[in-house]
Amino acid sequence: MSRIVIVGGHGKVALLLAPLLVQRGDDVVSLIRDPAQAEDVEATGATALVVSVEEASEQELAAAFDGADAVVWSAGAGGKGGPQRTEAVDREAAIRSMEAARAACVSRYVMVSFAGSHGADPVPADHPLRTYALAKLAADRHLVASDLDWTILGPGLLTLDEPTGRIDVGRFDGEAQAPTSRANVAAVIAAVLVDPASTGKVIPFRDGHTPIAEAIADVPDEYADLDS
Repeated sequence: MSRIVIVGGHGKVALLLAPLLVQRGDDVVSLIRDPAQAEDVEATGATALVVSVEEASEQELAAAFDGADAVVWSAGAGGKGGPQRTEAVDREAAIRSMEAARAACVSRYVMVSFAGSHGADPVPADHPLRTYALAKLAADRHLVASDLDWTILGPGLLTLDEPTGRIDVGRFDGEAQAPTSRANVAAVIAAVLVDPASTGKVIPFRDGHTPIAEAIADVPDEYADLDS
């Protein structure tokens, strides 16, 4: 039994992840910003904890992480509030949560990022999600440089398709558009949390043909080079 804190607990991926963890016996705490979201979260078997990651200090986040075995970042501004809020949540709050995990002595940290989060220029200058992409990449680079036991997951274009339990790992042409069901993302998060071999790995993936446990078992180290 592990205690897992999910940041962004009312998101679509988080609401699919929480019951997977609860069903295998984990104690799940889901951070939410709005008390009205608590009912949905607690229906999954998780405990809802109202903490706005956008506003919370490092100390407040560390208190929320106290006693956890792992932190899962599944939060995001979702394009709401414009570039300023995207930067505040997807970069600044994400980095603050990493430092809070260190302060709370929680070494295991799983980041849900996106498939194209690497290279000098992850999306074209005129792309509508450029601010998001650059914020995520900055947060990912901070995590890679940290001393946390991290894993970064890079799904492609998120869908509401049913889970297949099968993915393909790799960098793909047009990778940000590679369809990836949120249910498969939740299953991958659950899998890496119990797979020590995933520590220190960046795992870009999409819906595919390989069973998840097999797909994440031997991820090339080269994907962790976010500069390429």
